[in-house]
Amino acid sequence: MKRIMKIEVKNISFRKMAANAITGCRIILSLAMIFFPIFSSGFYVCYLAAGFTDMVDGTIARKLGTDSKLGAKLDTAADIVFAAVSLFRVLPAIQISTGIWIWTGLIGMIKIFNVVYGFLKQKQFAAVHSICNKLTGIALFVFPLSLSVIDIKYSSVFVCMLATFAAIQESCFIRSNAVF
Repeated sequence: MKRIMKIEVKNISFRKMAANAITGCRIILSLAMIFFPIFSSGFYVCYLAAGFTDMVDGTIARKLGTDSKLGAKLDTAADIVFAAVSLFRVLPAIQISTGIWIWTGLIGMIKIFNVVYGFLKQKQFAAVHSICNKLTGIALFVFPLSLSVIDIKYSSVFVCMLATFAAIQESCFIRSNAVF
C-alpha cells in the first residue's frame, strides 16, 4: 500500500511539473537557435520545436489542472526569450523597408503604452489574450518560415496590419477594464 502511494505522489509531482518543463524547453530551444546558422535545418528544428512548446504548454497545464501564476510568468519569460532570439537571428538576415521599420516602431510604442497604462490603471501587468493577439502571434511565427515563398514586402505588410489592429484592440480592452 505504501508503494502505491509513493507512485501516486510521484505522478502528481510529474503532473505539476509537466507544463512548466515544456515551457522550460522553449527557453532552451530558443537559446539553441543562436548556435545554428540562420535558416539552416538545425535552426528550423529548434524554431519549430520552440513554437510547438508554446502551443501545448498552456493546454497541458489546463487539462492537468496545474495552471499557476508561476507557470504564467514562466510562459511569458519563455515567450520573451523566444521572440528576442528570433528577432536577433532573423532581422539581420532579411531586408525590411524603412516604412515597415517605422510601422513596427509605432506598433511597439502602442504595445508599450498598453503595458504602462494597464499597470498604472490596475497596479498589475495586463496580458490580453484576444483572438487578434493570438492571430498576430501565429503570423509572426509563420513569417520567417514564409520568406522563401512569399515576397517580404507582402508578408511584412500583412503582419503589420494584423499587429496594428491587435494593438489597438488591446488598448480598447485595457481602457474598458475587459482584461482585469
